[in-house]
Amino acid sequence: MEIDSLREGFDRVAEKRALSSAKALEAVDHLVNEVEQAIVKLQMMNTDSTGNVDHTTILAELKAKLNEMAPLNQLEGSQKELNVALSKYLKLLEKSFNPDISKAYRNVDFEVHTVNNIIANHFYRQGLFDLGDMFLRECGESGGASLKLPFQEMYGILEAMKARNLEPALSWAANNHDQLLQNGSMLEFKLYQLQFVEILSKGSRDGAREEAIQYARTHLVPFASVHKEEFQKLMACILWVGRLDQSPYSELMSSAHWDKLAEELTHQFCSLLGQSRESPLSVAVSAGFQGLPTLLKLMQVMAAKKQEWQVMKQLPVPIDIGPEFQYHSVFVCPVLREQSTEENPPMRMPCGHVVSKQSIMKLSKSSSRPFKCPYCPSEAVASHCKQLHF
Repeated sequence: MEIDSLREGFDRVAEKRALSSAKALEAVDHLVNEVEQAIVKLQMMNTDSTGNVDHTTILAELKAKLNEMAPLNQLEGSQKELNVALSKYLKLLEKSFNPDISKAYRNVDFEVHTVNNIIANHFYRQGLFDLGDMFLRECGESGGASLKLPFQEMYGILEAMKARNLEPALSWAANNHDQLLQNGSMLEFKLYQLQFVEILSKGSRDGAREEAIQYARTHLVPFASVHKEEFQKLMACILWVGRLDQSPYSELMSSAHWDKLAEELTHQFCSLLGQSRESPLSVAVSAGFQGLPTLLKLMQVMAAKKQEWQVMKQLPVPIDIGPEFQYHSVFVCPVLREQSTEENPPMRMPCGHVVSKQSIMKLSKSSSRPFKCPYCPSEAVASHCKQLHF
C-alpha cells in the first residue's frame, strides 16, 4: 500500500536524521573537550613561574589536534546519507500525492453564505469564539451571534464543571428535562447523583449527612422508581460519610465520572440544538481525506478511457471511508436489486416488508389495484405504502 511505503520512507529519513544528529553532537563534544583542555593548560602556564611552555605552543597543539579530528569530514558522510534519504522521500511524496485534486470532485455551485456559516459554526463549537468572529467579519457575514451564543453557554457550563461546580449544568438539565427524557438520556439524574456524592465527600460528618439526606429528598427521590439500584447505593453511601473513599462505593468518587458527564452534556447540548455530536465540517473533511485517493485513481482511469464520471448518478467503484462515517445503511431493493435513490426511495408495505418505489409501481400496475407482497401472503395497495426517509 502507498501509506506503507510512505511510512517506511519517513522512518528511513528519521533514522538518518537521528544518526547525523548523534554524530554531530559527538564531534561537538570532542571539540569542546580539546578546547577545555587547552584552556586548562593556558591557565596553569600563567601560574607556572618556570615558563617552559608558551601560549603559541599550546595553541599550535590544539590546532593540530582539531585538524587531525577533521570534524567536518566526519559529519559529511552522515549528512550526505540524510540528504539522499530526504530526497528520495520527497520524490515518493510527489509520486504518491497528486497536487491537483480539483478534478476529484463534482462541479457544484456552492452557496457561499451556507459554507461560511458551516465554517464559523465549527469554530464556535470548538470554543474558538474570537476566531469565529474574525472569520465572519472578514467574510462580511452577519448574524454570528445566533451561532455563537448557544456554544458560549455550553462552554460556560463545561468550564464550571472543570472547577467542580455543577450548578450551571444542573440548571440547564432541569430546564431541558422533557427533551432529555425524549432523547432517552439520564443526564439530569447523573448530575444530581454526582452532586450528592460531592456533598458526602466534602462536608463534615454530621452536617454532610443531613445535607445529603435533604438533597436526596428534593432531587433524587423523583428518579428512585426508575433508578432503584443506583438510588439504593447512594443511600448506602450516607453510612460512609467522611470516609466514602474507604467504602465499597468509592468508585463513585472517581474523576472519570466528571469527564463522562462533560462528554454526555456536550452530546445532549448539540442534540437539542439540532446538531450532530461531531462538527459537520470536521466529519466532511475527515471522510473526504479517506475517500480522496480512490477518487483520484477513478479520475485517472476514466480520463484514460475518455469517459466522463462526473455525470454519473452513482460511482462505479465503492469508497471505503470506515465504519465511523457510516451513519445509516444503504437500502438495496430485494426485487430490483438496485440501491435506493431520491427518485426511487424505499417504501414500506402494510405488512412491514420494504421494497423500492419502482417495485411497488411494477407490482401494482396502478395505484388502486391490490398486489401480493413478494415475501409474504399479504396483499397491499400502492396508496397504502409509506415512503421511508434515508
